[in-house]
Amino acid sequence: MAAKIKKGDKVVILAGRDKGKTGEVTKVLPSDNKVLVAGVNVVKRHTRPTQTEQGGIKEKEAPIHVSNVALADPKTGEPTRVGFTTNEAGEKVRVAKASGEVIDV
Repeated sequence: MAAKIKKGDKVVILAGRDKGKTGEVTKVLPSDNKVLVAGVNVVKRHTRPTQTEQGGIKEKEAPIHVSNVALADPKTGEPTRVGFTTNEAGEKVRVAKASGEVIDV
C-alpha cells in the first residue's frame, strides 16, 4: 500500500494528550503502523549510567499510531485526508482531499 504519511510531512495530532498539536514526521515505522513526530508525545525515560553515557531522566518522543495523525493541508494547515492521482507527467502524487492541493512537489 502506498504511504499516505512520509518522513518530513507536517501533521496534526487528532487524539491523545497532544491533540491539536502540529509537528514534522521524523521517522515512519511501517511494520508497527506508527510515526515519530518532533516535539509531540514526549515521554521521560529513566536511564542507567553506562560507560559512554551519563544516567538520568531523558526526554524523547514516543511513536504515535498513524490513525491518530492527519496530514496538515498545505493551504490551510487544517487536518486533511490524503488521496492519490497522476499529474501531467504521469507520476503518482499525493493530493489533499480538503483543498485538492498537490502535496508532493
